[in-house]
Amino acid sequence: MSLFGNASSFGTGGTGVFGSTTTDSHNPMKDVEVTSPPDDSISCLAFSPPTMPGNFLIAGSWANDVRCWEVQDNGQTVPKAQQMHTGPVLGVCWSDDGSKVFTASCDKTAKMWDLNSNQAMQIAQHDGPIKSIHWIKAPNYSCIMTGSWDKTLKFWDTRSPNPMMSLQMPERCYCADVVYPMAVVATAERGLIVYQLENQPSEFRRIDSPLKHQHRCVAIFKDKQNKPTGFALGSIEGRVAIHYINPPNPAKDNFTFKCHRSNGTNTTTPQDIYAVNAISFHPVHGTLATVGSDGRFSFWDKDARTKLKTSEQLDQPITACCFNHNGNIFAYASSYDWSKGHEYYNPQKKNYIFLRNAAEELKPRNKK
Repeated sequence: MSLFGNASSFGTGGTGVFGSTTTDSHNPMKDVEVTSPPDDSISCLAFSPPTMPGNFLIAGSWANDVRCWEVQDNGQTVPKAQQMHTGPVLGVCWSDDGSKVFTASCDKTAKMWDLNSNQAMQIAQHDGPIKSIHWIKAPNYSCIMTGSWDKTLKFWDTRSPNPMMSLQMPERCYCADVVYPMAVVATAERGLIVYQLENQPSEFRRIDSPLKHQHRCVAIFKDKQNKPTGFALGSIEGRVAIHYINPPNPAKDNFTFKCHRSNGTNTTTPQDIYAVNAISFHPVHGTLATVGSDGRFSFWDKDARTKLKTSEQLDQPITACCFNHNGNIFAYASSYDWSKGHEYYNPQKKNYIFLRNAAEELKPRNKK
């Protein structure tokens, strides 16, 4: 049976993949567990590009490691390889041909991992931890973009120890995304900068933040012509902003919505508000997933401005998520994000990565 193909039989049948577990708070959605997950909190996930046959998943963690699994069509995951940094890994990405994985770490370096030879070499250096890493494939150049807490955004051609370019930012990089020819970086102190990448990278526009609290995650979305046209920005205050770069009607087209909050409709009790830890857009439908410190994932249709689904609550925060290249698989990571401080840290608690069939649940409400 094809678990992540177009088969509608995913997850049906009394037994499921793991027998009949009824109350299971670590996996209430009964999704597929990835084997041999990292031994500390999972910071980032990335699926292989469409140029590669099959599906490979990369995860970076606070155990200083980067792991690679093959995800088979029947849902089985096969650990393939791993590499180490000397500090927590905060960002991962793939080259467009799928031959290399790039990793960013608190050890102030970025590495290029050649999956064929299983060798990793340093390709970037900052004066502070590197938070984000993205591969840029332009018609006239290819490079790696790294965003750091040293307040610089640097571009590397992977062959030289010096960057092709270094751009100063007003504050530390907290999150970034790239969809050529656009990049967006969200920084500390609610900074927001859009870059254009044609010919060579340059600052395009600084934007006043549509959110009132610390930025946590950002993801670019595309229009019907497959061109990047705006971004979704998540904050620690359970809120996401949908922001278009050049909307016909900014006051109407840009909006924010609340998410990852408890007892939303009950006004008598105080509301628990959680961070939005990651946002990912579905590669086919353009709908989006958010994951939060409340231990839930939600699926949204930004055009119809509706929620499509919210998961049951996991017993830990969800720290990262991503879709595979055709949107059939939604991966999400469950681990402690320290959002409630050290007293809620339980070293006995395991970390998990779950895989869910996302082909149906992310279809927009009404096809335009």
